[in-house]
Formats: sequence, C-alpha cells, structure tokens
Amino acid sequence: MAKQQMLQFVDVQREMPQKRNAEARKQDFNEIYAEFAAEKAKTQASRCSQCGVPYCQAHCPLHNNIPDWLRLTAEGRLKEAYELSQETNTFPEICGRICPQDRLCEGNCVIEQSGHGTVTIGSVEKYITDTAWDEGWVQVITPAEERSESVGIIGAGPGGLAAADRLRRAGVQVTVYDRYDRAGGLLTYGIPGFKLEKDVVMRRIEQLEKAGVEFVLNCNVGEDISFDAIRGKHDSVLIATGVYKTRDLQGPGSGAQGIVNAIDYLTASNRKSFGDDVPEYDSGELNAEGKNVIVIGGGDTAMDCVRTAIRQGATSVKCLYRRDRANMPGSQRETQNAEEEGVEFVWLSAPKGFAGDHVESVLVQRMRLGAPDASGRQSPEVIEGADYAEPADLVIKALGFEPEDLPTLWGEEALEVTRWGTIKADFRSHQTSLPGVYAVGDIVRGASLVVWAIRDGREAADSILEYLAQPAQAAAE
Repeated sequence: MAKQQMLQFVDVQREMPQKRNAEARKQDFNEIYAEFAAEKAKTQASRCSQCGVPYCQAHCPLHNNIPDWLRLTAEGRLKEAYELSQETNTFPEICGRICPQDRLCEGNCVIEQSGHGTVTIGSVEKYITDTAWDEGWVQVITPAEERSESVGIIGAGPGGLAAADRLRRAGVQVTVYDRYDRAGGLLTYGIPGFKLEKDVVMRRIEQLEKAGVEFVLNCNVGEDISFDAIRGKHDSVLIATGVYKTRDLQGPGSGAQGIVNAIDYLTASNRKSFGDDVPEYDSGELNAEGKNVIVIGGGDTAMDCVRTAIRQGATSVKCLYRRDRANMPGSQRETQNAEEEGVEFVWLSAPKGFAGDHVESVLVQRMRLGAPDASGRQSPEVIEGADYAEPADLVIKALGFEPEDLPTLWGEEALEVTRWGTIKADFRSHQTSLPGVYAVGDIVRGASLVVWAIRDGREAADSILEYLAQPAQAAAE
C-alpha cells in the first residue's frame, strides 16, 4: 500500500459526525447526529494507533475487535469490517448510538491519553452496520440445521433478543414472552428517538421474526401464563425481564398528582412517536407542554427525560442532582447535549418536599460533598437553612430502578434472589438456582447498560446450548 493508512492521529483531528443545530433538533425526536460519509469514516478510522494492547477493546464489555474493524474501514473494506463487528456484537448499530463511549472504549483510547483526542469509535461502529443494512449485507438468520429443543425467553429487551439471535443461529426453537405490545424493551419504549430511532430497533426484531423466533406479546408472566407453564413447555428458560420498579421519593407531598415515574413518562412519549393512542399523554398527565418541569436524578434516564421535556414544549426544564457535575453517573456527552438544548442543571440539590395536591413547587435543599462513602464517592450532606422553593407543574422521578419480586409474582419461591432482590445467577454460566433456568441483564446486575445485557444474553445462550447438548446430565438434575 503506497500510503500508511493508520496512525493518522497526529495529522488528522478528531471529528464527530455533524450534529444538528440545537434549535432545529428541539423541534423533533429524530437522531441528532448525521451519518458519516464514506471518506469521513475512512479518515476518522485511520486515526487509530493500532495499539499492541488495545484498551478500547479491553474496556468494551463485549470485547469488540475495535482496532481491526477500524483498520478495515480505513482501507475501504467495509463488508469485512461489518462481519468482524457482528462476530462479537449482536446489535453494533444500537451500541454505536447509545453506549456511553466516553466511559468505555473512547474514554480509554490510548491517543486520548496522549492528548490527541479519541478515535470516534461509536460513530464508526454505527456507520459500518447502517451501511451493511443499506447494502443488503445483513442476512436473514438461516441455521445450518434445525433442532427440536426449544427455549423460552422471558423479556424482549436487549439481553433476551441477543440470546434469541444466538440460539436461532444454532437451530434451537425460540419463543420470547414480553409484557409490552412491541418487542425491544427499553430499546423500544425507554430510550427516546433522538438517541435511537425506532426503525433501527424494529428492523432487528423483524430479522428475528423472519428467522423463526416466535414473539408472545402483551403477556404478563404470572398472570396470562404461569412461570411453571413456560418451564413445562420448553427445554430451558432464560429470564431477561430487566428492572422496572422505580425507586420512590420520600418527603412531605411526595404522593401529589403531577409527580410521575420516568419509565411511564418516556413510554408515553415513545408510544406517541409510534402513532399510538396515549390518553395519559393527551390529557397532559405525561406531557410536558407548557409546564415548568423538574427532573430528579443524574443518570442517563434523567438525561432522556429532560431532553424529551424540551421537545414536548416545556416552559422550563431543570434537573436536580445531589452531587456535582464531576460525580454524576450519566454521560457527559448527554449532559452537554441537554445544556445546548436549554436544560438547566441544578447541582448539589435534592428535593425535601412538595407543595400542592397537584404539585406546584418543590422544596429544594442545598447539598455539599462530604467524606467519601464505602464506594469512594463523596457523600452529599445537607446544608442547613439553605432550602428554597422551586416552581413546578410536572416532577419526573429518575432515581433509578429496582427489581420486582419475581419469586412471589411468579409463585416460584425456589428461584433464589440476592439481598437486593436481583436474581442470583452464576456470573459465568448465568445459571440460576433452578435447573435449566438462566438469567441475564439488569434483573441480575441491577440497572446497568444495554451493552452488558447483550454480553450476558450471548454468554447465556452459549451456556444453554451446552445444557441442551447434555440431555442425560440434564435429566439427572
């Protein structure tokens, strides 16, 4: 090759795909970043230093072979780059859009540490697979041989879908049960379109349907079908329900109307984007239009809520977080996007109480950071006498999620859980306390990232395949 394709980071500056103007993007729920053009993707991929020890790969939960598919992209070998990317990641175009790259691959890029600006790994990953879809390289899953064994998967979120994909490729019969009317879990109803447009998720679900995966929707396990019946119908079961129980607020007035859960708020907005009839949205209960909105929390769900409220036409949007900017758990990139769009962050603040039968204001208490706690993070402490009232017509609780009590809901007391209520599963095999039953994602980890759920789903699928391959041993158990 006449010209060195890689190691261009000294001469070529880091450049993200073009981001739409904040005023323009506030008017709709479309994704805010444009797609890389072919030459731009090549140029940005060529900045990779091709490290001997690639920290980007080491810090990716899926251990994606990032340096190699960056090199292939830089050389214009895009189909090979897609095939390599797909080997380790079931949904690379989704991870490229919603992973917090600043905390994972890009945040650990060697050239970032040397002051040259990280390679735009996420944007290139998204470009590779979007191109693969456009070019028809993404094929319908066709197993080499069909098998008679069947697996029931409870939960159609990223963990369940990743496992379904891997099991169908091996020829296993797969049925996915989900409580919602569309598959995808949080990918469909929890993440707004400006981060993940819904056709990106729907085409993956369609790919699985064409592969023969059966989806049983609007199905509440424990009500519409028993957990025991699912176990009886299938040779193995995977629990991938996620965590949907919202952590609650304390303090006087916390039960007032106008104080809503983040998941309910985001689901209503996403349903509206699908064109569904959403009475709670139309009535204004889950609609921020014309309201002073306060979102409580500092994670990615809080960022989704504040940016959704802006697009719904809120009069003002403020985010209360009890620590400072440096200690917030959410993506710094998302925080910057929110600020550009008009969100005001009130750091070192927390709600003490609420006024009005229908919320009219939040009593805010000022905080300071004290001594580190057991995790090493500084603990917030209340500054006495510094309380003030903040007007609010809509308060959104984005304080994180907790697991539902599945053993009780499903009538299966033998399903062991941890002291946090998450399902107890082996961290390598994902086997639970019940023979042939596995569990993955947030219902095991607690609220976590989509990329971890995908990794868990892929690993659990491999464990299930091993289990199905040992019928004599399975019968003995």
